[in-house]
Amino acid sequence: MSLPPPLTLLYVPGDRPDRVAKALASTADAVIVDLEDAVAPGVKNTARANVASLLASVPPERAVQVRVNAAGTPWHDDDVATVAALPAHVGLRLPKAEDPAAVAALVSLVGAREVHLLVESAIGVERAFALASVAGVASLGLGEADLRSELRVDDDAGLTWIRSRVVVAARAAGLPSPVMSVYPHVRDLDGLAESCRAGRRLGFSGRTAIHPGQLDTIRAAFLPSEEEVERAREVVARVEGAVAAGTGALVLADGSFLDVAMVDRARATLALATHHGGR
Repeated sequence: MSLPPPLTLLYVPGDRPDRVAKALASTADAVIVDLEDAVAPGVKNTARANVASLLASVPPERAVQVRVNAAGTPWHDDDVATVAALPAHVGLRLPKAEDPAAVAALVSLVGAREVHLLVESAIGVERAFALASVAGVASLGLGEADLRSELRVDDDAGLTWIRSRVVVAARAAGLPSPVMSVYPHVRDLDGLAESCRAGRRLGFSGRTAIHPGQLDTIRAAFLPSEEEVERAREVVARVEGAVAAGTGALVLADGSFLDVAMVDRARATLALATHHGGR
């Protein structure tokens, strides 16, 4: 089984080398060095030069992505060229993904590295499965700020269907379950926790953060509980016992019937808890 996807991904502005260094040393499962929204137009070139320098020797065990500026902006081509020259384990995060053909062309430019897509427009949502199905795409996610503006959505209720659609598109394309968009209210950890729990119920597997103080709350929300881990252990143990004994249908201690889908989910739960040091 492949490693579970990251639970926590921390954005850090590329024009702040001090913050990039701190983010790389943080507990975030992955760091996203941002060249887009967090960087003002006047310092885009400086941020790009920082990325080229700071990530040139980043170790393979440190999961890192670079969010480039969107296609069609004055900085996109240079951003992509910079990422293409970095070590192959540094991923590229593309905002405002809309055109599967353009994504395929991008994949061919950046070599053997992961490309992560953000859907941030109505047309991007409509093409979510096609975007997720492009060879070389490693994940699909939502950028909700721009999407809210375009759709004139004022609260989370208006995004529920869209979030589910992106989850389905990613899984249908064979990608990991997506991670949630950032929660902008940095000091509202209770609200962050509740939002994460709602996202987990929809099928999301983690979340991006804009401050290190959000990481523990996100991790706690997406790690399986003690009860979930124990149930997963029971499912796997029953299956392994049945295989060894050559028996057929199984019923768990609570009377529920055990099917193949439950076994796959149980193994994924145990892998998640073990890999992320939960339980």
